[in-house]
Amino acid sequence: MGVHRIGLVVPSSNVTVETEMPALLNRHPVSAFSFHSTRMRMHQVSAEELAAMNAQRERCVMEIADASPDAILYACLVALMVGGPGEHQRVEGAVAEQLATGGSDAIIRSSAGALVEALRAMDAKRIAIVTPYMRPLAEKVVAYLEAEDFTVVDWRALEVADNAEVGCIPGDRVMDAARSLDLTDVDALVLSCCVQMPSLPLIDDAEREFGIPVLSAATAGAYSILRGLGLSASIDGAGSLLRTDLASVPA
Repeated sequence: MGVHRIGLVVPSSNVTVETEMPALLNRHPVSAFSFHSTRMRMHQVSAEELAAMNAQRERCVMEIADASPDAILYACLVALMVGGPGEHQRVEGAVAEQLATGGSDAIIRSSAGALVEALRAMDAKRIAIVTPYMRPLAEKVVAYLEAEDFTVVDWRALEVADNAEVGCIPGDRVMDAARSLDLTDVDALVLSCCVQMPSLPLIDDAEREFGIPVLSAATAGAYSILRGLGLSASIDGAGSLLRTDLASVPA
């Protein structure tokens, strides 16, 4: 069995996605993965620092392409959503062109695009979200998702500006925010609308507690990578999104 090489383009202060993505994909019952990162400088989650971070994208893509990955995840959701509706399509297209020009056949996904893809795969139209962002950035995330034809019924912004601190937000604070949401007639809950805010250990318990599908930027990213590589979405313990194909995997 070959090893699928996964490239991650991450903000320099991020640590969670490099923890949660291997934890997710290494549970896959029939496939193996390795993980390789490149970093863009960013400390404060502000529009200005996000713009400066995005300006480093081409360098980072070239660097990670040198490792010959099979798939690359641009792992900062808000960095694209602040660019306005459809930004994930524009950026994924630009990166795909850059990779092709450089001779790489890696597939490119973004956390922003993966969340949209996952919500559509779940046929979720009415959603609720928990974000760590300051309120003005959280409002841009809500507007972005609504431009993709989702109705954001309710949302919470934990208003943590320091990106290193986002990676230390305790699970009980995330769950308290989720419990304060109006989940009436909600199709899905995005428990962490950010790859830096930890939530993976919470997903399954949250599904049981709230009685609706629960996902995160990380589980959506894993789903998108698996689908892009033609692999089954068959990972237990990470919410119903990643159990889509579990029954079809040989015991």
